[in-house]
Amino acid sequence: MIRVAENQRPQSVPGPQDVVRHELPNGIVVLVRENHVVPTVSVVGALQVGSINTQPSKEGLAGFTAAALMRGAGQRTFAQVFEALESVGASLAFGAGSHATTFSGQCLVEDLDLLLDLLRDALYTPAFPADQIRKLRGEIITGLQIQAHDTRHVSMNDFLKLAYPAEHLYSRNPAGSVDTVSAITRRDIVNFHHRYYGPRRMIIVVVGDVRAGEVLKKLEATLGRWSAAPGAPDSQLSLPPLQPLTAAHEKHAFVPGKSQSGLVLGAPGPCRSDPDYRAARLANTILGVFGLMGRLGSEVRDRQGLAYYAYSVLRVAPGPAPWFVTAGVSPDNVSRAVASIRDQVRRMQDDIVPAEELADNQSFLVGSLPLDLETNDGVSSLLLTMEMYNLGLDYLQRYPDMMREITAEQIQAAVRKYLDADRYALAVAGPEAAA
Repeated sequence: MIRVAENQRPQSVPGPQDVVRHELPNGIVVLVRENHVVPTVSVVGALQVGSINTQPSKEGLAGFTAAALMRGAGQRTFAQVFEALESVGASLAFGAGSHATTFSGQCLVEDLDLLLDLLRDALYTPAFPADQIRKLRGEIITGLQIQAHDTRHVSMNDFLKLAYPAEHLYSRNPAGSVDTVSAITRRDIVNFHHRYYGPRRMIIVVVGDVRAGEVLKKLEATLGRWSAAPGAPDSQLSLPPLQPLTAAHEKHAFVPGKSQSGLVLGAPGPCRSDPDYRAARLANTILGVFGLMGRLGSEVRDRQGLAYYAYSVLRVAPGPAPWFVTAGVSPDNVSRAVASIRDQVRRMQDDIVPAEELADNQSFLVGSLPLDLETNDGVSSLLLTMEMYNLGLDYLQRYPDMMREITAEQIQAAVRKYLDADRYALAVAGPEAAA
């Protein structure tokens, strides 16, 4: 029996002392953290199904299916689903990426039963009404057409195709293209749901004004009898081996009607499980996050005036997720901005980060953690990430020491391994006369 102390106020940092982890008989992993400060509940989760389970010709199918789950489920129509949510001020949404389909919901504690019922119906018995599928297809295609005229989206999509081989999952846009989404039928969606949606390796996190034992009983009643999907793998599908870039690969795309160019420069980075991921994350913070976007913001944007914005991103994924710099620049400054960005990357390769700068960035990452823990939504999202990547329930408690233990030499080694100033992918999108 699970026992949680009555009226226990959660400690500032979640951990084994106040997070209950339990696996239902059908394989669903449940994490619950009680927080009786405010009468609200956050419910987030993930199923191990995404673009990795689709063929390139059906790219966008995972996202299309996730978006269609709420268009009618159980005995409720599309309108009735959202009327039920809006009548109590609750929310529930789904989305899909490369590896997982995720969901997020919020409600008052007295409406948790309703939220869980809607979650069950959306996951287990979605209706996929034909008229709503047609409308949703149109909405998705409209969004893709808008993105095709957005320099940030165009440069990002081109960057992924340059940085990864064509057969690699990460070279593809999980949202698909106008052609692939146009070809997706209702039957494709029904079959995809039937084959891949199921409780195996599914995660549900509940944080808020609840009792852990009661939540487990509710989830057992609503989702505990859901059986495994026939096509769901026992473990996450693997990605093909990826070789580092050996040269610079560049592409310039013309986007009509634009006065600004968007550029993305980078390479495949570490997997979340790689030992050097933490050093790479701290390197990324120094390069383009800390303060007003790190060294890039200070040099490329502020001192040299070559960019409207410039920052770096290290994505998180089970595989070698992209590590890149993105910037918005005048077409006349593209070449100089690229050279300046490469100079900052080379500086991190060649020079050890000064002790004071290292300490400032470590303090920033440690000090910003409590801000992520201020809300039930923030806590639930962090717990979901911890479970998805097997970080352990004590991860947040170990986190400050792990960040402070990273050395300048480890940061330099991570940059040299993943982000090279001479071997990179560069995508630029904007006016034709880019220079």
